[in-house]
Amino acid sequence: NIFSMHCSANVGLEGDVALFFGLSGTGKTTLSADPNRRLIGDDEHGWSSTGVFNIEGGCYAKCINLSREKEPQIFDAIRFGTVLENVTLNQESRIPDYDDGTLTENTRAAYPIHAIDNIVQPSIAGHPNTIIFLTADAFGVLPPISKLTKEQAMYHFLSGYTSKLAGTERGITSPQATFSTCFGAPFLPLPATRYAEMLGEKILEHNANVFLVNTGWTGGEYGVGNRMKLSYTRAMIQAALEGELNHVETTKDKIFGLNIPLHIAGVPDEVLQPSKTWSDPFAYEKKAEELATQFRENFKKFTNVSVEIEQKGGPIA
Repeated sequence: NIFSMHCSANVGLEGDVALFFGLSGTGKTTLSADPNRRLIGDDEHGWSSTGVFNIEGGCYAKCINLSREKEPQIFDAIRFGTVLENVTLNQESRIPDYDDGTLTENTRAAYPIHAIDNIVQPSIAGHPNTIIFLTADAFGVLPPISKLTKEQAMYHFLSGYTSKLAGTERGITSPQATFSTCFGAPFLPLPATRYAEMLGEKILEHNANVFLVNTGWTGGEYGVGNRMKLSYTRAMIQAALEGELNHVETTKDKIFGLNIPLHIAGVPDEVLQPSKTWSDPFAYEKKAEELATQFRENFKKFTNVSVEIEQKGGPIA
């Protein structure tokens, strides 16, 4: 009866707990390493009747283009004893060159959790108030943040969508939609629907707010638009964690059925609605429909899901 999760987790000054689900390259490690919140863990957690706890005791951070300015906690955590993967070193100074992606974009640093200064010891905390699903949409059509109903949360949890990008996995030369159930299919031995049921039960029991956050592209697909600014994503997540988005005015996306906040401090209004960031509205709609179709095709593999989740949780057919 413990909900096993592939996610990172942190806790605020008031004891409020947040979970961050997401596949490789979506920002799970980056966004959970928050100087204003204590880290519970980076990648694997359990959610029991008393709260959440960390399992693996370490961090596995992607470090391509890493800098102290952008990600100070991760930058300073990399010290003697850290295992670097695919990171090139200056042969004379032995200083890592995080901007060098000649071996692969998927450079990594593995370090014990105590290398992060701002952590919870022991790695346990209460029940989550906020759950964040992270996706890096290379098609540039998902909203940068949207508030999910329980049914939508179960749908997107089962879908586990993100984009594989060139350099993150062998053989990938252009962006591809990928779906990994529960944002971590290889780690979870039970049927995916069991984990979705447990998530739904936990959301109801603890009145947790769930958000889908797109850290991917805006203003066009990969190669045309730009990656969402990290400062915008941080502002959106901060607003979600502080409860500012619980009762804000929203607009419903007509293709995906998602509720998009109209205003968030620190983020231009037009950025919040993908259709307004594309120069060609017809190209946007075509690409959005293309992704929505892939969502629907992927979801057909779940045969024992309620109609309420299948129809209300996902994109509109």
